[in-house]
Amino acid sequence: MTEAAIPSGRTADAGAVRADRLRSGLRRRYARERRFKLYGLLAIGVAVGFLVLLLGRIFDQGHTAFYAHSIETPVYMDPARIDRAYPQGTNFELLVAEQQLARMGVQDDAQGARAAAMRGLFSSELKFLAAERIQAEPELIGQTVRIAAPLADDADLYFKGEITLDTPAAQRRLSDEQIGWLDRMRAEGMVSSHFNSALFTRGDSTEPELAGVLGAVIGSALMLLVTALIALPLGVGAALYLEEFAPKGRLTNLIEVNINNLAAVPSIIYGLLGLALFINWMHLPRASPLVGGLVLALMALPTIIIATRSSLKAVPPSIREAALAMGASKTQTVFHHTLPLAMPGVMTGAIISMAHALGETAPLLLIGMVSFVPGIPHGLTEPTGALPSLIYIWENASERAFHERTAAAIMVLLAFMIVMNAAAVLLRRRFERRW
Repeated sequence: MTEAAIPSGRTADAGAVRADRLRSGLRRRYARERRFKLYGLLAIGVAVGFLVLLLGRIFDQGHTAFYAHSIETPVYMDPARIDRAYPQGTNFELLVAEQQLARMGVQDDAQGARAAAMRGLFSSELKFLAAERIQAEPELIGQTVRIAAPLADDADLYFKGEITLDTPAAQRRLSDEQIGWLDRMRAEGMVSSHFNSALFTRGDSTEPELAGVLGAVIGSALMLLVTALIALPLGVGAALYLEEFAPKGRLTNLIEVNINNLAAVPSIIYGLLGLALFINWMHLPRASPLVGGLVLALMALPTIIIATRSSLKAVPPSIREAALAMGASKTQTVFHHTLPLAMPGVMTGAIISMAHALGETAPLLLIGMVSFVPGIPHGLTEPTGALPSLIYIWENASERAFHERTAAAIMVLLAFMIVMNAAAVLLRRRFERRW
C-alpha cells in the first residue's frame, strides 16, 4: 500500500504518537537533568555543612585561648623575705597568697593548706614577673606595689566558664573553697581579662597558661625553607628533563610510573626513610628543621614533578614550533618560552605541595619531633617542634587547658594554609598568560 493510499486519519494518529513519545522523552531528560542538578546542590550543601561544622567546632573550642585572666592585687614587698641580691629566689607566689588570704580575712591552718590552695590559683609566671620588677627597681622593697598576677590554667578556665560548681569534683582540680575565693575576687573587681599574647610570643611549656606556638611556627617555617630550597629546583628540573629533553623509551616510562606511585605512598613511609637515612646513617641532628625539611622535600618531590609536567604539557606545541622556527635552540625554547608560559601552573603546584607538607604529622613523629621542646629554635640543626606535632602533643596532654590551645593551634595552622593557597591563586593570576 502506498503512502497516498493510507487514510489521513491513521497518518495523523501516527504523528501524534511520535510527538507524544518525543515530548515524553524530553520530559524524562529534563527530569534527569533537574535531579542531577539537585544531587549536585545536595552534595555541595553536605560538604559545606560538614566544613561549617568542623570550623565551628574548632572555633568554639579554641577562641577562649586567645584571651586570659589575671588578678591585680597590692603586694607588700617584705624586706624580711626578699633577697635583694637574688630576688629570683624569693617565693613570690606564697607571699602573694598569704597576703591575699589576710586581706580576705581567711585564717590559714597550721599546715599552711589554705595558703597552698591560694597559691595554686596563680601561675608560676608570677614569681618571674615580680623578680624582674624588683631587679629593675630595688627601691620597691619595703613598699606596697600593685601586681597583675597571672592566673593558673584551672582558675583561668573557671572565669571562661569551662569549669563551674556544677562540674563534678572528680573532673576539676579546683575545690569549692577556691571557687569561692575566685568569686569574691571577681566581685571586688580584681579580675581582668586581656589578650593572650603569650600564645604567640612563647614556645611550648608544661604549664598550659605559659604555652605558646612561636617555637612551633618558627620550626615549621624553617622546615618549609629547607623543603623549598631542595624540592623546588630538583622537582622542576626533573620535570623539565622528563618532559622536554629525555628520549621516550622504557627507562623514562619506568621513571614516570615510579614517580606517580611515589605520590601515593603514605607519608609515614617517608618518615621511616628519613629515620633510617638521615638520622641513623647520616647522623644528622634528631628533631631538627634540617631533617624535617629533608623528609618533607622527599615527600613533596613527586607532587611538584607531576604538577610541573602537567603545566608543561598544557603549553601549545605551536609555541615550541614557532621558537624553533625562529632559530632558537632547544634549551632556549624551553627556558625562554615554554617554562615562562607554564610558570603559573608550576608555582601553583609547588605552593600547594608546600602547604600539604606543612600539615604532615606522621613523618615528623618518626624523626623525633614529638618530643617536648620548650625553647625557640635559632638554627637548622637545633631541636624544635612543628605545628602538626605540637597539636598532637597538646591534644594528648592531660591538662584541660591544653585542649583549647590545641584548637587555637589548629586555627593558626589553617591560617598558614589559607595564606599559602591564596598566594598560589594570586601568583597564578599574576603570571597567567592567554594564547
